[in-house]
Amino acid sequence: MKISKYLKWLPIALLAIFFLTSCTAGNEKFDIDPAGFWMGLWHGFISLVTFIISIFNDNVTIYEVNNNGWTYNLGFILGISIFYGGSSKGTCRRRR
Repeated sequence: MKISKYLKWLPIALLAIFFLTSCTAGNEKFDIDPAGFWMGLWHGFISLVTFIISIFNDNVTIYEVNNNGWTYNLGFILGISIFYGGSSKGTCRRRR
């Protein structure tokens, strides 16, 4: 019975992975218009999924090379910081 509980979430998980990877870095749409802050933020959020895909697919990269400079970098760093928890987890204490 527990297996069927997890199987009902499989289509939702597959759809989520599809939508998360549809706007990965290295997309041909950035050849015309360079990636900006919001795309950098998005690429920071999906960096773990993109990294795993980039191991098996040479056309997918983690970081968009054709970007507009410091605003993309800022968005990318903020996205990674928000997704992975930032530095606040390292300073939290467990209360007794």
